[in-house]
Amino acid sequence: MKLKFKETPEQVELIKAMGSKRPEVSREASEAFAAFIGPVIQQVLLQADTASSVYSDVVYDEDDNPSYPLDLFFEQRNADNYVSVVQQNIAGGLPSSQIAGANELKVATYKLDAAVSFLKKYARRGRLDVVSKAVERMAQEVLVKQERNAWAVILKALSEGKGTGSSNGAHIVNNVGSTETFQLDTLNAMITRMKRINKSFAGGTAAQVYSEGITDLFVSPEVKQDIRAFSYSPIGNNANQNIPDDAKSDAYRAAGIANIFGINIIDLQELGVGQKYNTLYETFSDSAGLAGAVNEAGATTTSAFNDGSSHELVLGVDASREALIRPVARNSESGATFSALPDDQFTQRADKTGFYGSVEEGRVCIDARVLVGGHLKRS
Repeated sequence: MKLKFKETPEQVELIKAMGSKRPEVSREASEAFAAFIGPVIQQVLLQADTASSVYSDVVYDEDDNPSYPLDLFFEQRNADNYVSVVQQNIAGGLPSSQIAGANELKVATYKLDAAVSFLKKYARRGRLDVVSKAVERMAQEVLVKQERNAWAVILKALSEGKGTGSSNGAHIVNNVGSTETFQLDTLNAMITRMKRINKSFAGGTAAQVYSEGITDLFVSPEVKQDIRAFSYSPIGNNANQNIPDDAKSDAYRAAGIANIFGINIIDLQELGVGQKYNTLYETFSDSAGLAGAVNEAGATTTSAFNDGSSHELVLGVDASREALIRPVARNSESGATFSALPDDQFTQRADKTGFYGSVEEGRVCIDARVLVGGHLKRS
């Protein structure tokens, strides 16, 4: 990400005032600048967050105790009047599955913050590049924390997804018998798997299924490489199986396929063998006891996600349903969800100025039926 302020006379004057040796002038300018950068960082976080496309924001007033009325949004599937949700209690903590009453869910939120500082001499010189880099750094620090918390909840919910059954692993399609590349067989099986986990409470065809199907497929760059190879190599389990020449030509001209079967293909650097989210998912799948799941042919397998250094995850999400929610606090004065304030820890003698900012949010999965995963064995 890169932020750049316009060098207008007003902005340059404001930056120089921040570096004033008079505390009252510097303080007033810093407060004005903090009020300006708060909404800017908020927009950056919304646009740069890879999980923002699958989470739905639920805004509440700060200092409130947020709750979510599950009975209005959740299809009740058991006679005990409870549901299982996945959320975190603290930032960076381990997401856990919680049993909640179907009437109301109390949501745990936490504060993600960051602080930056720089010498006032840069402000007095009107160095907008230094100030913009400081704002960039603040946004990046919050973004890294947001990303980890958001995807941890998704991966935990996927590993413990039971569908309409009673055991973990119902959301997983395994393709781990031998070294594999990503094929349409795997994606096709994932689509079928999502259909199967969206049965009615009676185990039959639902009058209105909760999830209609996968809308977004999150993959590693290596899987995206396999998809680009569709344009010039055979696909499927049968070497003679192929896609039409016109589809190959379109994929070749477009430098890869952006969607398959109407499903958006999104690559994440954190997915793939040995990568951060892959390793995190290995921990969750081990604790969930995924000793076996179902392969693309529908047969039970005994080898699941054994090792994050040789297996990788392909994640399918139905973003059309509000099953993944992000409660976020709204500042009562500015109305923004990200608050920035001048940092008052520096003395006049230090000749430094700085800012700190924070967002109060939570991440919750209220229904794992919008998630489906595929395991690929790479080596």
